[in-house]
Amino acid sequence: MVFGIRKRIQDHLVERRIRRTRLVTKDGHCNIEFGNVKYGNHFAFLVDFWTTFVEFRWRFVLFFFIASFTLSWFIFSLLWFWIARNNGDLTWQNPPSNHTPCMWNVYGLTTAFLFSLETQTTIGYGVRAVTPQCPGAVALIIIQTLIGALIHCFMCGIIVSKISLPKKRAKTISFSEMAVICPKKDFLCLMIRVANLRKTLMIGSQIYGKLLRTTVKPDGETIIMDQVNIEFMMDAGKDNLFFVCPLTLYHVIDKTSPFFEMAVDTLRKQEFELVVFLEGTAETTSSACQVRTSFIPQEIMWGYNFLPIISRSKEGKYRVDFSNFSKVVSVATAHCAYCFHNIMGHHLPSINAIDNVGFEVIDILE
Repeated sequence: MVFGIRKRIQDHLVERRIRRTRLVTKDGHCNIEFGNVKYGNHFAFLVDFWTTFVEFRWRFVLFFFIASFTLSWFIFSLLWFWIARNNGDLTWQNPPSNHTPCMWNVYGLTTAFLFSLETQTTIGYGVRAVTPQCPGAVALIIIQTLIGALIHCFMCGIIVSKISLPKKRAKTISFSEMAVICPKKDFLCLMIRVANLRKTLMIGSQIYGKLLRTTVKPDGETIIMDQVNIEFMMDAGKDNLFFVCPLTLYHVIDKTSPFFEMAVDTLRKQEFELVVFLEGTAETTSSACQVRTSFIPQEIMWGYNFLPIISRSKEGKYRVDFSNFSKVVSVATAHCAYCFHNIMGHHLPSINAIDNVGFEVIDILE
């Protein structure tokens, strides 16, 4: 029991270390921070205030929503109170019985606040109203109405923009937890699986990858996060994917591929991160969307292939079984890419790959 607890703690610490070191998390967030940014550059965020507000977290947006309305009501209530005080409308000023106030039933700070709230929100209970006695009150009610309309438009625009952000659509695009390396049509390929959980399509979808690693040039210069293009494709091409069902995309490991020099026993010793991007346009909202995920060497399984997940029922309907979406099965695979291309018959099952403990083949009931 103690050994089991110790192993769980070690696995948890390893997982935390991997999460900290990877640039892009599995859900697409970038693990990077900026330091020593000049003060003048912070002012650029205020100039582009609309993007700054849209990128705020919901808790801050709700805070600004409440604060903007509350503060505007209170500030204008002070102005209404000041107008009433100058005209002698307040209770403690003991106005005569024939006195005509600037605002009916505004005789204190509380009633001035209520009048400000009713004016800006256009409630109009009919108890308080502006009289033609004071031109300044007439001008102030026009100013408050215009400013209140601007605040309404701005805050409603922020909330609608946040709700309709394209990254919310990205939540319904799912990548497989693991990538696999296995033969495919006389090629050794690295394959990933991606699924659209909505029935609406992603128009003009295209997928590509970037291999991030630290490289040292012959002159001794060290390049951190050196980027190498990784092309993914399907049998029908790599652009304008027909994303109506889960797709298995592959990268051919040939002599131009950075994976060509790797082997089953050296893959886990490598230090790199494969970042995969899927871009497209949402059919419903016509907004561009990008989905990201990443794979580290521990998440690439050599000698395995994905289980099929698409079947056809007796009624002729196509059915997708998502329980097998990330499940894999061992297949005969060469020890390395060089062996695959130069040594015939060296396609033996990998002995160092990770087995999927939860793997089970299921039958789809009709």
